[in-house]
Amino acid sequence: MLLLSRDEAYAVRSLVIVAPVTTRVRHIASEVPLGTADGMPRLCVANLDTITTVPKDCLRDLLVSLRPEKLEAVDTSLHFALGLK
Repeated sequence: MLLLSRDEAYAVRSLVIVAPVTTRVRHIASEVPLGTADGMPRLCVANLDTITTVPKDCLRDLLVSLRPEKLEAVDTSLHFALGLK
């Protein structure tokens, strides 16, 4: 899961916003590719079309922190998925 909630929310909220990470790559604008260069074990994508909320208790270990250029790609894909300009 890719965490999408603002940093301040993790301290006070019991639910957080996430995007699933999957190895099913469809090459669409609402996906952000992630690979070994990003610290992932293999090629995958964050799917911004299916964001959801999950209990914070479901979160376990942090696998990677994304570089600023990947965070920009997440922002762009999230705007596309939500139809925002």
